[in-house]
Amino acid sequence: MRKLDHPLENISAERGRALFWPWLIATIVVMAILNVIDLPLQTGAAPMGIVSYQLAGDVPTVERIIASWDARARIFAGFSLGLDYLFMPLYGVLFAWLCIRGAERMRKFAPVGARIGMGLAWGVWLAALLDATENAFQFWMLVSAPRAPWPRVMWGCAVVKFGALVLAGLYALVSRVWPARGRR
Repeated sequence: MRKLDHPLENISAERGRALFWPWLIATIVVMAILNVIDLPLQTGAAPMGIVSYQLAGDVPTVERIIASWDARARIFAGFSLGLDYLFMPLYGVLFAWLCIRGAERMRKFAPVGARIGMGLAWGVWLAALLDATENAFQFWMLVSAPRAPWPRVMWGCAVVKFGALVLAGLYALVSRVWPARGRR
């Protein structure tokens, strides 16, 4: 079976290092803005703001969350969902890059670990696509009546997205430490 190269593999390590810090800063800035926008969305029904909405999972919970938001909060929710479409490629490229570079470091010490890293690099991009799908359903339910099965689909997209991002983040950390152990 032929290996499917990740598009970011073609970027040289030197070029990637030059782009890393600006990309990381842009990702952190957009994440900070999203966190500020999320403040009016944190209510008793949605203690985690937009994340509570993403993980609602059923129509009654979605209805309670949306009802807990006043008109201003709903505007913030819509803006957050739109800005998240900028955040998706930022975190998608950043996490995929970290996984690819981690896989390169792991290759000689743990070849299976390198393959896992490459799989996670693709998984992060899948997470971003699931995030886009989830946002479309969130927006649709925000401006119209929530209906089954969309809250469950939204929940599934969010769970897989968050799982992939956590795994990619853990992999990026482990891949920085693991090869260093082999050089002692």
